[in-house]
Amino acid sequence: MNGRFRVRELVGRALTGHYHRKVRRFLDATERCRDVQHDVLRGLLNLNADSRFSRQRGLDGSLSVAEFRRRMPVSDYELVREHVEQVRQGDFSALLGSANRLLMFSLTSGTTSESKFIPITQRFLDDYRRGWQMWGIRSFQDHPKLHRRNLLQMSSDYEQFHTPAGTPCGNISGLVSAMQSPIVRTLYCLPNAVARIRDSDAKRYVALRLSVCDEAIGLVMTANPGTLIQFARFGNDHRQQLIRDIHNGTLSTDFNVPNDIRSRLHHRVRRRNATRARQLDRIVESTGRLYPAEYWPGLELLGVWTGGSARAYVPLLEEYYGRISVRDHGLHASEGRMTVPLADATASGVLELQSHFFEFIPEDDADSEVPDVLEAHELQEGRTYFILLTTASGLYRYNIRDVVRCTGFQGTTPLLEFLHKGAHISSVTGEKLSESQVVSAVTNAAHEMNLRFEYFTITPVWDRPPHYRLFVNADCELNEGSTLSLASLVDRHLRKANCEYEEKRETQRLQPVDVQTVPLAHWERFVESRTSRRGGSVEQYKHPCLIPDPQFEGRFLNALGGLAEPTARAGSSVG
Repeated sequence: MNGRFRVRELVGRALTGHYHRKVRRFLDATERCRDVQHDVLRGLLNLNADSRFSRQRGLDGSLSVAEFRRRMPVSDYELVREHVEQVRQGDFSALLGSANRLLMFSLTSGTTSESKFIPITQRFLDDYRRGWQMWGIRSFQDHPKLHRRNLLQMSSDYEQFHTPAGTPCGNISGLVSAMQSPIVRTLYCLPNAVARIRDSDAKRYVALRLSVCDEAIGLVMTANPGTLIQFARFGNDHRQQLIRDIHNGTLSTDFNVPNDIRSRLHHRVRRRNATRARQLDRIVESTGRLYPAEYWPGLELLGVWTGGSARAYVPLLEEYYGRISVRDHGLHASEGRMTVPLADATASGVLELQSHFFEFIPEDDADSEVPDVLEAHELQEGRTYFILLTTASGLYRYNIRDVVRCTGFQGTTPLLEFLHKGAHISSVTGEKLSESQVVSAVTNAAHEMNLRFEYFTITPVWDRPPHYRLFVNADCELNEGSTLSLASLVDRHLRKANCEYEEKRETQRLQPVDVQTVPLAHWERFVESRTSRRGGSVEQYKHPCLIPDPQFEGRFLNALGGLAEPTARAGSSVG
């Protein structure tokens, strides 16, 4: 073990100069945001200039930003859907240039719509990997102990199925993992085969089986913090089985692991490790549980989303992983990578200005027929915007419906924090309640009451007059009195956060918030149903803390076994 780390450390030192130069080039680019972005736009337009889509619209690298905007409207997936379908059938020139080689299709997680197929080309992948390199280099610089630690990253298969033309379809993180160099792969605890396991419990157990026996885990990465909470809980629930497998050099047959993957993992699990098993047994004997905080004493850093709805789940991580640093994963989606966080404990990241061409629509101007569209260097600190992407995938001025806040600048390049999806706005009486306001209200209320929620969602309820209902997991130690207090606090924080909500409550056009507890098992089935229906992966899943659908209870929760009446409602005098 020590020899392997020594070799890796020597190789790491040899590459340090190369990596530091990459960081310097990126930081230098942030000083010249406007010029770099214009160069990126020209390169992207030239890349796909000989596609039919570009020829039909006269798109090429000779265009100025103003000319590009005149020829291309602000768009969504419908603008390119027909051309993407032609690419899926094997007619690549419908959307992509002849030099823009297609590697796979990434599937959106479908937060606001059904799954979309996003072309992933070699240029797109190179851009995507460069952003992750910046993230990793800075993380290792800030946490030098990681050079002698292993990494646990949970990703999904990039080859879940194929198009009629034979192109793989799946998750881009799986492709990145599959294309890593052998040297880089030595950093990772899990082999690529784990990503191919479809059954979520089986995949979780195999990941635990391979990682729990590794004392040297220093960095754990996955997009969704809820995934890490589930991972830790699942490991604790199956602690005796894990310890037995580690002791015996086996992999339990209780989980649906495909035989070919079992065969590929056999050399990783066959070695008996009685010493590690005894260590784990002692942890259980002394604490009554088996959580990562105890079995990974060298854990340095968690890499997860910390903005938007994910922010509500970050405080829960400490219970399972201990008091360690957390660095935001960065704002990214199937359509592109948008930010690279360069520090711990902030949801803000610098715009990934070298990969895509970005434009921004002020949130207040989003419904205008002729919105004021800004370039990246024109943003103002403290303002909120919808973000538009032009990428190597053939997306042009694509409105991904992400709302971001400019929190400052790195040079002349904006720092952005993800707030919420634009679709996650509820306005049954004109209150325009946003998901970020919901997250803030519930998180603050829970903190004041010393409560921890694994899941929560607010949804409007049609009544006379209407109101909002907060659904929380039923095992969060709420009694009748504390539930009433929670409803009152959430209502108070929503009134403070949103003047329109306050006005509607004051004029009694909205009733107070009420609270409904839901069994944890129902929440987990809800997560699984949304993940499978939308075509995404568990790692990509973004839990909706606000669903602006008054039929939410009937369509989703009642279908999972029925619910009782709301536990408590805030009094109308709450203020």
